[in-house]
Amino acid sequence: MSDDLSTEFWNRAENITAGMLSADKAAPRPMAHICRKGSNALYFITSDGTDIADEAKNGASARHVLACSHGALYATIDGTLSMETDEKTLDEVWSPMAAAWFEEGRADDDIRLVRFTPREAEVWIIDGAPKALYEIAKANVTDQTPDLGNHGTIRF
Repeated sequence: MSDDLSTEFWNRAENITAGMLSADKAAPRPMAHICRKGSNALYFITSDGTDIADEAKNGASARHVLACSHGALYATIDGTLSMETDEKTLDEVWSPMAAAWFEEGRADDDIRLVRFTPREAEVWIIDGAPKALYEIAKANVTDQTPDLGNHGTIRF
């Protein structure tokens, strides 16, 4: 798919706070992600001993699903989990939201940074609510399919 779709994907994914992450042996669960488009990765902060952390230690295949109307992005992203041990990267992605999950804050020994490296994504980029309403109304009058935006597959 075009570079435009990939660029738009990363720009919109940065503005979405969470999705549903699953791995080989981990059921889907809501997880906040941090986009790092320069490193072609999404990062997740979790605790040692969680199924996501365990799957990352094993380099498991994973899927992250985004469904966000305000971000105008819907995506199913397939890739691989791994543990990120670089403390500088953890410092860069650390946030007050992450701190709320750990009693000792950033100093907690149970903090694990999981890297999700995308391999492929099916992406729907929506042009926004006003256009969607117009397109749906037009489709009902003309019996045409509404044009809500761009859809395609990205290979990373």
